[in-house]
Amino acid sequence: MRSASTEHPSSERPQRPDTPTGVARATPLTALDRVPWGDIQDSTGSAAAIPVLLSGIAWGDADTARSALDDLRKRICQFGFVVEQATAATVPFLWELAKQPQVTCRAQIIRLLKNIADARQWESTAAVYPKLLNHRENPVVWERAARQAVRARRGELGRLMDDEDTEIARATNELARSLGA
Repeated sequence: MRSASTEHPSSERPQRPDTPTGVARATPLTALDRVPWGDIQDSTGSAAAIPVLLSGIAWGDADTARSALDDLRKRICQFGFVVEQATAATVPFLWELAKQPQVTCRAQIIRLLKNIADARQWESTAAVYPKLLNHRENPVVWERAARQAVRARRGELGRLMDDEDTEIARATNELARSLGA
């Protein structure tokens, strides 16, 4: 696996707000550089832009975060049901962001996780067109991996269900029902 550059020009990654001295703060997305984003695909081609979008969600203001999430959704879960190769690699970061109180679009992130958990487009297509399973890049495998990535973190549902924000709690309950939790 290749490692990404540790230099991030300010035009690529939003600045993180300063944390007051003595206050512990969870720093999301510390493992972004461990994923070879340039070597995997999203709906636009290379998934190299995903870290920038995740950073915009994590540290951007409400408009920036919402815009970054909309772009990310189009790249990893197009139309709300078509997942891509990069989807499974992105899911752990979505879970991480959904738990961060400073993230302004947490309910929308949880809804995206539900869309991914419910995705069956490629499996449905393969059921009527089995030759799809013979392609070198098998989207059925991507879809299953993405669903499994969502299920792998379902232990975090309880904390989100108890959130004070009723929109987050509602979205989490919908995700839990979808996961059979």
